[in-house]
Amino acid sequence: MSVPGRWQKSSYSSFGDGDSCVEIAASPTRISVRDSKDPTVGTLTFPPASFALFVAALKGVPRP
Repeated sequence: MSVPGRWQKSSYSSFGDGDSCVEIAASPTRISVRDSKDPTVGTLTFPPASFALFVAALKGVPRP
């Protein structure tokens, strides 16, 4: 698998949070997520539709 593109921190991360957040790298075919505290440990990678379901589940939103 190729290395994801540009990593972006969560919009919920603020200055005082330091590295306690997640980072996301998106491409047209996949979304990769990693822990910013230790980015070398590994990533979760999803197809875009599955990532949308993953985020909805985290938010407690009912699935369609």
